Amino acid sequence: MARTRKPAPPLNADALEQLALRYVERYATTRARLSAYLARKVRERGTEEESVDTVIAALVERMAELGYVNDRIFAEAKAAAMARRGYGARRVSSALHHYGIESVDADALVPEIDSRAMDAALAFARRRRIGPFADDAAERDRQQRQIAAMVRAGHDYALARKIVQTAPGADLSCLQE
Repeated sequence: MARTRKPAPPLNADALEQLALRYVERYATTRARLSAYLARKVRERGTEEESVDTVIAALVERMAELGYVNDRIFAEAKAAAMARRGYGARRVSSALHHYGIESVDADALVPEIDSRAMDAALAFARRRRIGPFADDAAERDRQQRQIAAMVRAGHDYALARKIVQTAPGADLSCLQE
């Protein structure tokens, strides 16, 4: 005989707060993602609250005031991690937008992202064995695909072209010019 699970009770303000606390203790998150998570839980389980949107907004604001959610710190950490993996400025800004980072916080990171553009592009090229990190010189067709891969990763076309056209094993100081 199969057991049937009893449905979870509808959420009230205290249950929403417990869900929010559990979520922020497990995951680094943004205000937008926490709000979306709580809204999804309300859709799944229902609620006893009449004005659930204001309850969620107040709860998210409270988590931010307590320091459990900080969009700026999240954005800095995400941008740094993506730059280390070799992603460019456009890809990083797209990811920040996806995570719900407001333009004020994202715009504050632009100078830092731009200053690491060369390092991020070289990290991507090293990982994919492009340009100076390749085993052998690429023919024109392969170079076009490599440039396209770098542009999709968010790098500037001119920078991608410069790296791809660098001879394998070449000194990296020629790229810094």
